[in-house]
Amino acid sequence: MQWKILPKRSDDLVEQLLFNRGIKDKEQFFHPKLLDFKRDLEITGIEKAQKRIHQAIRDNELIIIYGDYDVDGICGSAILYKALTSLGAKVLPYIPHRQKEGYGLSKIGLDAVKNSGAYLVITVDNGIVALEQAKYAKEIDLDLIITDHHLPLDKKPDALVIVHSTKMCGAAVAWCLIREMVKREIKEELLQFVALATVCDLIPLIGLGRAFVSEGLRVLNRTSNIGLLCLINEAGLMLGHIDTYDIGYIIGPRLNAIGRLEHAIDALRLLCTKDVVKAKKLARFLSETNTTRQQMTTDAIEQARVMVDSKKKIHILTSHDWSPGIIGLVAGRVCEEYSRPVIAISVGEEISKGSARSVDGINIVEVIRKCSDFLVDVGGHPGAAGFSIKTKNIDKFKKRLEELVITLPDEVESVLEIEAAVDGNRLIKDLLEDLEKFEPFGFGNPRPVLATYNMEVTDIRTVGEGKHLKFKANNIDAIAFGMGDVKDLLS
Repeated sequence: MQWKILPKRSDDLVEQLLFNRGIKDKEQFFHPKLLDFKRDLEITGIEKAQKRIHQAIRDNELIIIYGDYDVDGICGSAILYKALTSLGAKVLPYIPHRQKEGYGLSKIGLDAVKNSGAYLVITVDNGIVALEQAKYAKEIDLDLIITDHHLPLDKKPDALVIVHSTKMCGAAVAWCLIREMVKREIKEELLQFVALATVCDLIPLIGLGRAFVSEGLRVLNRTSNIGLLCLINEAGLMLGHIDTYDIGYIIGPRLNAIGRLEHAIDALRLLCTKDVVKAKKLARFLSETNTTRQQMTTDAIEQARVMVDSKKKIHILTSHDWSPGIIGLVAGRVCEEYSRPVIAISVGEEISKGSARSVDGINIVEVIRKCSDFLVDVGGHPGAAGFSIKTKNIDKFKKRLEELVITLPDEVESVLEIEAAVDGNRLIKDLLEDLEKFEPFGFGNPRPVLATYNMEVTDIRTVGEGKHLKFKANNIDAIAFGMGDVKDLLS
């Protein structure tokens, strides 16, 4: 691993960190407010969508919220469900089954919507690339409102209204749609779901994303939502002290796991229920499912490492044994470890599911789209993508991808980016207070990595069954998580 210390621009650590992040408006960064981003919240199509929703409420029409099975989709669906029911609307959620239906709008899902008696369907966190599905919705007399944040194609779906922004997560787009329709206290309460989705969907925590999370965290830490309270208690967290780490690594995985292995509708039920007994059961079920998911993922990653061919410039890993719900996690871990684009495929009898993760500089969704003739569907972002493929086409798909990335360098060394070098004598409370000013941390605003020199390292030992490294540096207690294997290098 190569160390890369960023250029020094200031002796003041706060100023250096601001420079590293490209922050020019210090006040807006340290005191983010949604009011500062009013223009970004006024998304094209909102007014027309609101008129159709009000019409449905007046005519007592059933409205279907067509969500997604990840945290963003679940939280966005909860936002619309809670907002619309507060207005007296008849609402039912529809969350597609990951294994049986896959991501986004489908003919199966739209038929189910039609059979429910609805004439209006609102998507959350999906739909912007659903050209054929939007056409089918029109054929069966469904009014389709698309709310989404994913990258669009050159052509947009023929929907009644499209409310789309790439500046925020899908749940935030849903919140923007209803924020002027509901009472102020409901609008503010729903920000906690936007915060959960923003962190879990890896939206950069600078600018608008930072404002959503800052305001949403305040709501979350005094929440009265029965489902969240039960989940927080089940996870062993303390209300009032929840931060982005807790969202990203403790709450989020529990909400996600149920959609990976079972049906994500139970996560939505948890967020929307007012029944304490039901909420406790659901929170326990989500936690138990997450434990199962963790073990399945660990086993799959071990299998994936064996498949990696270090000579390849892209790693395309396949297995009949992997659940479609964990392949994104497998691809992410292998990509991180080998600094190469990775595609993990859960092989099915006729249709297989794939998930991709990429490195900086390689737009993986665009690379995969160049293989569209082999695929059933594809969608995603530059760094991550998901797709379905006919199983018989996997070998051809592999060959095409390997040809497309042939110009990549033979070796890519992972880089540890260090924000600043600090004197070991500065590792005191004042330094920690400076770093705390940059919270909430997350994608786009990572916890700063600092380097120190000439520290005396003593009392070196491993903890946690040898997984973690514990030591003293200039008599200061330190721990390095996941670095137990470097103990012998320091001894």
